[in-house]
Amino acid sequence: MKKTLITLLAVAIAAPAAALALRAQADPAPPPATHEVRMVMEGTSARFEPANLTIRGGDRIRFTTVSGGPHNVAFDPARVADAARARLSAGMPGQIQPLSGALVINAGDSYTMTFDGVPAGRYEYYCMPHMGMNMKGVITVQ
Repeated sequence: MKKTLITLLAVAIAAPAAALALRAQADPAPPPATHEVRMVMEGTSARFEPANLTIRGGDRIRFTTVSGGPHNVAFDPARVADAARARLSAGMPGQIQPLSGALVINAGDSYTMTFDGVPAGRYEYYCMPHMGMNMKGVITVQ
């Protein structure tokens, strides 16, 4: 009788834990998303579309030239917190200077960066060749 009671108690304790484990397997965290940002130049207007974007840590952003290249994505190192600078840089392949992505010249070409390990926060960015035209945006990492 005592052994049966202990077995029943063990099952009663283990059942909720097993149910939670099954739920975690059924509801895994969503995979990183890839967001699209278009780089557009029309006449004397240069812009990112959308200019403001909210993403999750680990997501990617593909910046695609639509017209008016060359374009790029640049962050002012002086405006990026020390804790974020290295992680942001790690997700930017082919930098032409610190925190400045490669130039994307032709329509249809793109530059993709990742936000793995980038701390939550607001990151202002701009296009180096079109800074004078106020081509800028904001990425908010949640």
